[in-house]
Amino acid sequence: MPSHPLPPGKAAEVSALAQAIREATAAEIEGLARTVATTDDQHLFGANEFKLRDLAHKIAAKALEQHLARKKTATKAPV
Repeated sequence: MPSHPLPPGKAAEVSALAQAIREATAAEIEGLARTVATTDDQHLFGANEFKLRDLAHKIAAKALEQHLARKKTATKAPV
């Protein structure tokens, strides 16, 4: 995925969101690392691959949750 320059003011938003995602997904990232590190090369794929994909999907879902939570708190009620 190509990286595009960020518009002014977006860098801080991106950094804050990245930190929120890291914090929200720490357990899943630990699970990914633990699974890969404790699985021998002969068993990395198959059922183990599905376990890794499940963890990756949870990370992506939490990333979207963090983004949407920030949008909801950033809006104001109509006057």
